[in-house]
Amino acid sequence: MYSLSVRDHIMIAHSFRGDVFGPAQRLHGATYVIDCEVRRPELDADGLVVDIGLLSKVLGEELGALNYRNLDEEPAFSGQNTTTEFLARSIFERMAGRIARGDLGPGASGLTAMRITLGESHVAWAAFEGPLGA
Repeated sequence: MYSLSVRDHIMIAHSFRGDVFGPAQRLHGATYVIDCEVRRPELDADGLVVDIGLLSKVLGEELGALNYRNLDEEPAFSGQNTTTEFLARSIFERMAGRIARGDLGPGASGLTAMRITLGESHVAWAAFEGPLGA
């Protein structure tokens, strides 16, 4: 299985509901480093997993919709604790939609899986991964 990863980051604000979150129930900021890894069993006709420039561009566009935002005020996240795990899946779904629409070009048709990893710090991270395509 071949893979290709790109990295970007976002800065957000949010708060959590529930005693389990302790002081994080108050509004606080987070800077996440996001890795997007896509996979396929065989390289495309150009010898690529996917165009690295397009993958970086599309990830940046999707993250731009979250960057410098208070996620508590985003209608898409209303009533949701925007944990690192939750955000990993949300970004996965956004990226999967862009891939399905063809935003990574025709070479992306061979992609079979993706993993989105959000690093909270140098010692903690969470991820969501799943299949792509039919």
